[in-house]
Amino acid sequence: MRIDKDNIKIILILLILGLGIGYSYLNTELNINGTANINSANWNVYWNNVQVSNGSVEATTPTISNQTTVNFDVTLAEPGDYYEFTVDAVNAGTLDAMIDTMDSKLNGVTIEELPAYLDYSVSYADDTMIDVDQLLLHDSSETYKVRIAYKDDISASDLPETNQSLSLQFSVTYKQADEEAEEVPHPAYTYTVNLTNNGDGYVQTGEAMPNDITQYSSAADALAALRLAVRYNDIQFYLKHMINEGVVTESYVEFVITQDMAQANSGVTAGTYALRGFNTYDGNASSTKNCKSEYYDTSSGMCRSPYYESNKDILQNVFGNERCTEYTNGNLYEYYSCHISVLEARADHNGFVEALEPTESWYCRVVNNGTSYCEGGD
Repeated sequence: MRIDKDNIKIILILLILGLGIGYSYLNTELNINGTANINSANWNVYWNNVQVSNGSVEATTPTISNQTTVNFDVTLAEPGDYYEFTVDAVNAGTLDAMIDTMDSKLNGVTIEELPAYLDYSVSYADDTMIDVDQLLLHDSSETYKVRIAYKDDISASDLPETNQSLSLQFSVTYKQADEEAEEVPHPAYTYTVNLTNNGDGYVQTGEAMPNDITQYSSAADALAALRLAVRYNDIQFYLKHMINEGVVTESYVEFVITQDMAQANSGVTAGTYALRGFNTYDGNASSTKNCKSEYYDTSSGMCRSPYYESNKDILQNVFGNERCTEYTNGNLYEYYSCHISVLEARADHNGFVEALEPTESWYCRVVNNGTSYCEGGD
């Protein structure tokens, strides 16, 4: 659908880095009959290294003004057009920083709701949400991602009737880190194979990530490593974990539906999707199925993960009704399973999730005690 006369003109997109933050001067007098040397401290947080993402429409090259403001100009001519770039927030000073405030504005007003035809987001490059109190350690950087898109999944009534000129602004202010600062919860990607032979071990929620499990900063790297390890290039899944201060707090099985897979299976939606596994298991529990009391449903006799319904929704939206089946057997089990010829995915009511490659029998899963692993083979 091409709407030539109804362009979206993004005339001034600013990514502003607030630097107006002071810190306590190191001026304590030391006079215990000796000499004390205190190293100088400096505050140096700035934007650097703008990179436009592949697939973006043609636009003016983003520029950085005074290391604090990113500016660019782009026109989105038709539904489906998008513009995306990344930029690094760099802390080259000697003091740790943290996010103090942030704000997104459309035409000078804080955004509460976007126009129906527009997608706009600012996140970290791996899609982790940006939030106040997040750390930016000295001698480190965090990569931000900005994306603006003209939606193509909208009805004709949602399209703009005239050309639109929009001004978007995102501002983030850093201050010196204090005791409220928190690590940015970037996901870690892993895989494990041949568990008894190579020492990879398991990933357990609520425990520190084992040292013998290699963590990857991107899903693509984890997937490539798994394929190389098993010498099979058709695997489309891996494990994803959220880690806070070294401890695994959430575990997912993430799977990929490529455009080729979607085209070969009508009604299947391409994309990357994460099913969250959940720990409902308590070996000492008095309820049936060794279920933690807070998740035991007395009416059904089942142990219910709080993510079962949302996992079902994901699977149904990806695969469609005709490729999915919900299996039940009294209070023994209930699970939702979907498949195409090269991929299956499943979510269980008690927190178990998995994706598998049927032909080669490789799979990755998170079971109901929170343990994550991948294994299989012919």
